[in-house]
Amino acid sequence: MALRDRLPGHFFSTRGWGLLGAGALSLLAAQIMGRRDLLALAVLLLVLPVLGLAGTRVLKPRFQVYREFSPSPVETSARTTVRLAVARTGPGAGHAMMEEHLPARFGESPVFRFPARSAAAGTSRYEYHLRSPRRGQFLIGPVTAEFSDPFGLSFHRHAIDDGDLLTVTPAAVELPETGLAGARGHDGVTPTRARANPSDDDVMTREYRHGDPLRRVHWAATARHGSLMVRQEESVTTPEATIILDQRLSAYPHGVFGHSALSSGGHSGSGEGDGHDLLTCDAFEWAVTAAMSIGAHLAERNYSLRFLDTAGAPAFRNSPSAPDPEAEAYTGTAGLQSIAESLAAIQLSGPHHPHHHAQQHRDRAPQPRPREAAAGAPQVFDDALMDKLSAHRLRGPVLAILGNLSQAEARALSPAAGFGANAFALLVMDHAQDSGEMPEVLEALRLGGWRAVAVTARSSLPDAWAAFDQADPAMSAAADVRRGVGGRP
Repeated sequence: MALRDRLPGHFFSTRGWGLLGAGALSLLAAQIMGRRDLLALAVLLLVLPVLGLAGTRVLKPRFQVYREFSPSPVETSARTTVRLAVARTGPGAGHAMMEEHLPARFGESPVFRFPARSAAAGTSRYEYHLRSPRRGQFLIGPVTAEFSDPFGLSFHRHAIDDGDLLTVTPAAVELPETGLAGARGHDGVTPTRARANPSDDDVMTREYRHGDPLRRVHWAATARHGSLMVRQEESVTTPEATIILDQRLSAYPHGVFGHSALSSGGHSGSGEGDGHDLLTCDAFEWAVTAAMSIGAHLAERNYSLRFLDTAGAPAFRNSPSAPDPEAEAYTGTAGLQSIAESLAAIQLSGPHHPHHHAQQHRDRAPQPRPREAAAGAPQVFDDALMDKLSAHRLRGPVLAILGNLSQAEARALSPAAGFGANAFALLVMDHAQDSGEMPEVLEALRLGGWRAVAVTARSSLPDAWAAFDQADPAMSAAADVRRGVGGRP
């Protein structure tokens, strides 16, 4: 129907064009034959379609559109049902052809007739399904309606609503059980030994409860109280996991492309008619899926989550789909849903240095730490990030999902492992990237106590996750030494 909108024939129906043609012939005959009655007929035949056209432009029927997505938001490759309710709010009658405008990636736009045969109380209801293989935010709608005059001589099409945003979140991949969290209970909590000055939460004894092991009975306290008392040598805290998501454009120098994130219906940067594009690449899409999957894996085990970027700022500050861009802590089901929505439209940002890594590969001279870079350069892996990590020191694992790192960046990030109970790094490489520097980068991270694994966009995420359990035991010992020292040089 988009092509039909551009043709002149869309203004008038076949009947309207017929009247205009008959009017033109009558006018010509009146000129040749000098007949006034033919002239009057010609004027009537020419004026009627024009009046009908003017009427459809001036007297626009009014409608109200309600649109609902179920589920909303929806995961990639999952189906969502779109339910439309269209009601006439102004005077008028008759039928109209309506079309729901969709981004090109969703296929052909649905067309329906108003009112529907099953219309009730003046409201017509329609339903169709959508599925998107990519994450993002997409404008669904508006509904455009085609109206004609009472005589069926002319047509006019206009939008009757503004459309609604459909948020498509990355789908989490199920990850295998690993020893990532270290010692913790089945309910996802970490036991902490009581210290010399116990708080109110660190009570030394308490009343016996059904199921308590007899080896924990405190006989002296039992004698004093006259009832069974048990030692309470542990306080229970909720573990925290910190996830660092690298979203620097310079860390993904190869294969960057744009895919639709927000459809405006008016223009396209990707050739699909989808409007605004996300700046992303296959490696970054793998990283986003990893962040979603790891977050879901830990949230199911009652971890509270913190998401940071490489500069220590909230990871979703620049995501247009984030419900709260300044938030960095997430807990429970609601927190996991907020993470999914925030990841829906996150994209690469910052300056692009296509020859950054190639230059460092050629020049092995010591590089300055990022915080010593020139003013205005992105400050990554510096004091801001370290301060954020130290504020939650040893409360749980630290996980970094990174792009291509230079040796200087790896050395700057290395001491951050000391702030976590465990430290894990996934380096997402690009096939086109010369990885000659990668062994040195991995070694720099491992010397600091990180369990580091290099992957590509084609790697299996569950396999990469399981690889953390296959790390060299000496790596864990190095991490313990680092944490004992204090974590920072």
